Order: sequence, then C-alpha cells, then structure tokens
Amino acid sequence: MSKKYFGTDGIRGRVGEYPITPDFMLKLGWAAGMAFRKMGACKVLVGKDTRISGYMFESALEAGLTSAGADVMLLGPMPTPAIAYLTRTFHAEAGIVISASHNPHDDNGIKFFSGKGTKLPDEVELMIEELLDTPMTVVESSKIGKVSRINDASGRYIEFCKSSVPTGTSFTGLKIVIDCAHGATYKVAPSVFRELGAEVVVLSAQPNGLNINDNCGSTHMGQLQAAVVAEQADLGIAFDGDGDRVQMVDHTGAVVDGDELLFIIARDLHERGKLQGGVVGTLMSNLGLELALADLGIPFVRANVGDRYVIAELLERNWIVGGENSGHIVCFSHTTTGDAIIAALQVLIALRAREEGLAQTRQALRKCPQVLINVRFGGGANPLEHQSVKEASERVTKAMAGRGRVLLRKSGTEPLVRVMVEGEDEAQVRGYAEELAKLVTEVSA
Repeated sequence: MSKKYFGTDGIRGRVGEYPITPDFMLKLGWAAGMAFRKMGACKVLVGKDTRISGYMFESALEAGLTSAGADVMLLGPMPTPAIAYLTRTFHAEAGIVISASHNPHDDNGIKFFSGKGTKLPDEVELMIEELLDTPMTVVESSKIGKVSRINDASGRYIEFCKSSVPTGTSFTGLKIVIDCAHGATYKVAPSVFRELGAEVVVLSAQPNGLNINDNCGSTHMGQLQAAVVAEQADLGIAFDGDGDRVQMVDHTGAVVDGDELLFIIARDLHERGKLQGGVVGTLMSNLGLELALADLGIPFVRANVGDRYVIAELLERNWIVGGENSGHIVCFSHTTTGDAIIAALQVLIALRAREEGLAQTRQALRKCPQVLINVRFGGGANPLEHQSVKEASERVTKAMAGRGRVLLRKSGTEPLVRVMVEGEDEAQVRGYAEELAKLVTEVSA
C-alpha cells in the first residue's frame, strides 16, 4: 500500500498548510496513541527543535495522545537522535520529534521512532494512516493518559554522547568553533565538547523560534568558515536544526563534507579492527569515497538517497557505518540513527589517534570531479527508458573502466532528468555529461 501522509522521513510541510495544521496534529496524536496502545501499555516521548510552531504542535499532539490513553513525557527542545536514545532508555513504546530538520522556520514536521529507537516499521505507519481516516474517539475518563516532563533529558543525553569516547581520550588543547544553527543542539553540543576538554567557541545558539537554520548551520557554512579562521581554531563543526546532520571546517576554512567525514570514521574503525563489514553510502556519494575505501580493502555499497535507506542497508548487511554527503552519518556501534554529535566525536577520536589535523587527515580521500546537468522533459515517455540512452550510458560507464560512473535519474519533484557523471579526469567527465544530456534532450523532444 502506498502512504498518504508519511514520506521517507515522517510527515513534513509548510506550517498552516494541510497536513501541518493543529487539527491534523491532534488527530495524528490520537491515531498514533491508538496504534501504539495496541502493543500494550503506552508511554510516548515527545521532543522538538526550536522553531516557534513547535509549541502549537506539541500541545495538539499531547491532547491527541492522551485522549487515546497514552502517557506522554515531554522533553522540550532536544536533538532528534537524543529522542531516539531516550525512547530506548525510558522503555517507551515510541518517540515523536516535532522538527523540519534543516528547513526554515515556516516548515515543520513529525518524525516517529519505535521503542527500539529506530524508524517506525511500514506496517505501523500504515496502521496510523488507517486510523486517521476513522472518527476520533476518547477513552473513558479514568483511562486518559497522563503528561509529565523529563527535566534531566539534556544531562542524560550529554552523558550518553560522552560515553562514545574511549576512556583516556581527551580533547584538551583542541580549539573548536561550533555552529548550532539556532537549533536543537544549542544547549547540549557545547557542553559535550567542553566537558571532554576542548576549548569551544559557540555560534548560532540563541534560538528565537524564527532563526533556526537562517544563514547558519550545516546548510550555510560561510559564518563558520570565517569564524574558524578568525579564531585561529583547529576546526569547526556545523549542525543542522535538529542535530542529525554534521559538516566540518578545517583550520584553513575549507568545508569537509559528509563523504569525507564518513571516510575518516570508517578508516579509523578499520585500523582499530572495529569496522564490521563495510560502509553504506548513497547514489550521490562521491566516487572518490568508493575508490579510497577500495584502496583500503573496505567494501562499499550504495543505497537510495535518504538516511532511511542507508539504515535499512546497514541492518540487512549487519554493518555499522553509513551516511550521506549531506552529513547524515550513522554509527551503529553507538546509536540507532543518524547522530551529528556522535559522528563529530568519532571524527575527533580519529584525529587524536593519528595525531593529525583535519586538513591533513582529509587528504587521504581525493574527491572526484562531478558534473551534474538537469534536463527538462515533457510529461511523455520516460527518456531514461529509451534504448539509445541506455546504450550510451553503458558505453560511457565501460569507457571509464571502473574509475568513473554515470547516474541518470528523474527528479522526484520536478519534470527533470538529472544527468550526473563522475570520474578522475574533469574534462573527460564534462564531455561525457554533456554528451548524455544532449541525447536525453533529443529523445525528450
């Protein structure tokens, strides 16, 4: 069955436009509470990021959940991965995050975690959707759920993050600039790194409900780049609004993306004999990551774009490390979902082990030139199914002899075909991309 409301990462949209409305959130809370109650006694944790609409949706979800007989524990502003962790440690049936991640304040959304701190199974999401289409009822008064607040949530998560760092590893002498995106990491992230010994300069940690991700954080790196250079810091760390993405900046101000961070973590685990299997990336992971891992004898596979698919691939293979170039990085040896603070700590552990700076360590991965051309087409036949396009794609792939790749895919939101070619020779890559784009244009006419 196809889903009506749930996308690859929960339910998301513009505030005030259906379904991101208070009345829908009330019904969603009720439907979720009814679904979770079928699994037994029901306790649900609810956390949020710092956007202003979070207050409104928190209240609506709380009313819906309690009307279905679910007990609610409120966490307040907390990173998304913290809610996954706390859902497990409080033995709750589910966790709910009110967040639109790296989007601006006028978007919001809902993410769910199972009692194991993982994405909800498809069958549970479908059950919630079925309930959304039925009349809302209220349990008898004596069975209405209770609401409480977890006052030490931040402290619990800070200690959890610190526990991922081996005893005896200290970040003393390290000067770090942290950009919290005026988001959910604004309290916990500075504390984690300070308590581990680092000198910390904090940016974008004054949320006002409207400034989340506003020209700051992992999607807007300019402020952090300038601050690292001005402060003569060793490196910079940028989180997104809900704390599940991370990007870094080396001491020269150069951005270090998710592919590079994933490589640094994987190589360190491999050298310490703790890498279980290989690494999962996505269709958009740079070819340089695949080649650098191959040089170390580390297997690499690509999942569809989206952390949900990375996690599914890791679980299927029983591997422990995967991620996206956007900075979603999953470290299953420590947690159950993408966690920006945990990932950043694993990078720092690797730097300490090699006694290198980030600028030096990143050099082991040479990113390949990548050319992306968008080709617009009408609503007719899919140009990617055209025989001449398939043959040309196969010919180019064969010509690059394992040192390059071709990715042709339709956009999920626009009438575009994305033609992407990667390889070691930039001029060759551009020539192949232009050739394929021209062919796609011709067959689309």
